[in-house]
Amino acid sequence: MIRILLVDDHPVVRQGLRGMLVADDLEVVGDAGSGQEAISSAAALKPDVVLMDLRMPEMDGVAATARIVGTGPRVLVLTTYETDSDILRAVEAGASGYLLKDSTTEDLIAAIRAAARGETVLAPSMVAKVVGQVRTPPLSAREAEVLRLVAKGLSNVEIGRALFISEATVKTHLLRVFNKLGVSDRTAAVTTAMDRGMLQ
Repeated sequence: MIRILLVDDHPVVRQGLRGMLVADDLEVVGDAGSGQEAISSAAALKPDVVLMDLRMPEMDGVAATARIVGTGPRVLVLTTYETDSDILRAVEAGASGYLLKDSTTEDLIAAIRAAARGETVLAPSMVAKVVGQVRTPPLSAREAEVLRLVAKGLSNVEIGRALFISEATVKTHLLRVFNKLGVSDRTAAVTTAMDRGMLQ
């Protein structure tokens, strides 16, 4: 029997999940509405798998995941958020998998069973994002600085003045950023870098 703890700040979501997870080898042993409550419940209930939402009050799912995985349970993130930075933060915190809330019941049950076996589970749409994030070379400090100023709406000339470099040097930095991010313009560079958690 796989013991499951449901963690989501919306009671209706927890109730819906409880209703979905009906199988001979699954047992929902409890639920929690916040990251802090998840830590307490995981310690008390000793689940095999924790289904964890990311965005919750008191303590988010990433922080709770980092605290829970060290105590034994496998954590499977189930969320509506699929930005590169969310995925990477959850995986770095120790999550065994990452699924979106639009997953089918069959996919969710299969993912829970896989996580309980110690396997890593990623929704198909997540795989490309994670691989892309891992393969993206980091921006240099100067490239990140130039990109931050682009995000603020400065022109190349204004960026050059602000950083005491020539406009040609700004263009060189931007071309390197475009190449690293696999984009071809300033807007795409800012959007992609923000999506990947490289810019705040």
